[in-house]
Amino acid sequence: MNLELIKKIKEKFIEGFKKEPLLVFSPGRINLIGEHTDYNEGFVFPAAINKGIYIAIQESSLAKSSITAIDREETYEFSIENIKPLKDSKWENYVLGVIAELKKRNIIIPEFNLIFSGDIPIGAGLSSSAALENGVAFGLNEVFNLKFTKEELILISQQAEHNYVGVKCGIMDQYASMFGKLGMAFHLDCKSMESVFYTINLKEFQLLLINSNVKHSLVNSAYNERRSVCEKIAKLLNTKSLRDVCKKDLDVLKSKITEEEYQKGLYVLEENERTVQFTKALLDEDVESIGALLYESHKGLSEQYKVSCDELDFLVKEAKKFKAIIGARMMGGGFGGCTINIIEKNKKEQCVEEITRAYQEQFNHNCSVYEVTLENGTRLI
Repeated sequence: MNLELIKKIKEKFIEGFKKEPLLVFSPGRINLIGEHTDYNEGFVFPAAINKGIYIAIQESSLAKSSITAIDREETYEFSIENIKPLKDSKWENYVLGVIAELKKRNIIIPEFNLIFSGDIPIGAGLSSSAALENGVAFGLNEVFNLKFTKEELILISQQAEHNYVGVKCGIMDQYASMFGKLGMAFHLDCKSMESVFYTINLKEFQLLLINSNVKHSLVNSAYNERRSVCEKIAKLLNTKSLRDVCKKDLDVLKSKITEEEYQKGLYVLEENERTVQFTKALLDEDVESIGALLYESHKGLSEQYKVSCDELDFLVKEAKKFKAIIGARMMGGGFGGCTINIIEKNKKEQCVEEITRAYQEQFNHNCSVYEVTLENGTRLI
């Protein structure tokens, strides 16, 4: 818990609204393996982390609502009865979208005030958006006793992103943020919504994130385009999603789709299988195989699904130069953000120093390095 941020949002709220707020922490997430598989009803392997969004929220005493992003020094005031998406996918849409989804369910909430801050690096691929959506949904549920289950809240969060932000995301980010467990990651079946939690023991290795500190502008449009390709393939095969497709099925379509579309479909099938292999390697405590699967995943993301970028490819290529880094891949939607690395603990400093120096020389700007621990999901502070 970031005690400084908790103190900051609480004091800011009391100063502005003269009442004690409800305090909520909603974590970001990492994904060990299984990228772009969730919206194909496939498998993923995420975990909540110790970086997240901190929210102070309480009912308003005025006939209006107010939401404040402390880090941006921006406040937006509105009436619950009159909301609509703002242009250019502004941060306010993540909050407004949650309200809109509640209204669709015939839930009329009173006006409220909300202040938030966070320690998730924006654009790092750690799902600050899902953390904010979950935190708002969870906070409103608590303040106004709406009686939604956590399972219902994550669907509200997901639909908020679909309808108010315009990103047709899968359910992984919201699920991981809401249901994370301390020291554990989980293999999630995005079709049945069943999950199995595993304690993550990497022996003499640890997880390390390296943020490219770039986010190319095509990420949202490219994300939706890839989802469309997957839906096209599933439709041609008369099935709901690529989860129900095998390579033999995909091969039948070769004359009806482009090679690029074929490779995107093949990537999804292979990535699903990698999550299964990852689970076995985890149970066998085979850290070397876990690392190798991460490298394979990145190769597929870069060469088949084509959601990487020069900066991410460079970071993974540099990681391969070190025996102390047994696995690395890009993580998240792509076109920027972080790589996730499995690195030997006592060799970490040397590897990081050399990689960050090489990155600076190559791109003339810095990357950032984060150590993360696995945390419990969205909750009251």
